[in-house]
Amino acid sequence: MTDTRNAAPFARRFAFGRVLPASFYARDTALVARELLGTVLVNDSSDGRASGMIVETEAYVGEHDGACHAAAGLTNRTAPLYGAPGSAYVYLIYGLHWCLNAVTQPVGVPGAVLLRALEPLEGIDVMLNRRGAARLTPNLTNGPGKLCAAMAIDRNQNSTSLVSGSVRIHRGHVFDDDQVVVTPRIGIRKAADWPLRYFVRDNAWVSRTPAAFPARRYSEL
Repeated sequence: MTDTRNAAPFARRFAFGRVLPASFYARDTALVARELLGTVLVNDSSDGRASGMIVETEAYVGEHDGACHAAAGLTNRTAPLYGAPGSAYVYLIYGLHWCLNAVTQPVGVPGAVLLRALEPLEGIDVMLNRRGAARLTPNLTNGPGKLCAAMAIDRNQNSTSLVSGSVRIHRGHVFDDDQVVVTPRIGIRKAADWPLRYFVRDNAWVSRTPAAFPARRYSEL
């Protein structure tokens, strides 16, 4: 959509809309993952507002999906996956990095969309400070852990509402199917060939795609 040099001008001319309702999330997880592209993640925190356009997602589609935490069934950890659509599921990986997921499907049916990358819009200085970064590059938010660090998202947002909480997702830009690329998910071992990763084609803020990964445009599916 933009390159790193144009991020701030793009932010000034980008107007996002209303918060996505819970009904947006109470649908097929893969469809929600695709349609979250172009929406805007916002966090109003004590050190200021930060926001970014979602440009990469992955769908985790239930107990039959070996890469989904719900494959373990209902536990204390996975309970948020079975909760209200439009709530957050936040977990720690490698003991270091927080990951934000939007819970999908009706209550009792587990599913979630991992937010993998953002194109920064507002609060860029705040994001840079949180990440200890000196300048604006895609490394700021081109991965789920980087995204959460830049947006100040951690365990405190687990199970909170993405509709009415401080962390919300708003309507934003609508990308045509021809602008969306689909690949397998990154960094997993089970169900590793399932094509459930979605990203905006030619967007500088998307995380790196492994060279051997098959990739197709959404319009070709």
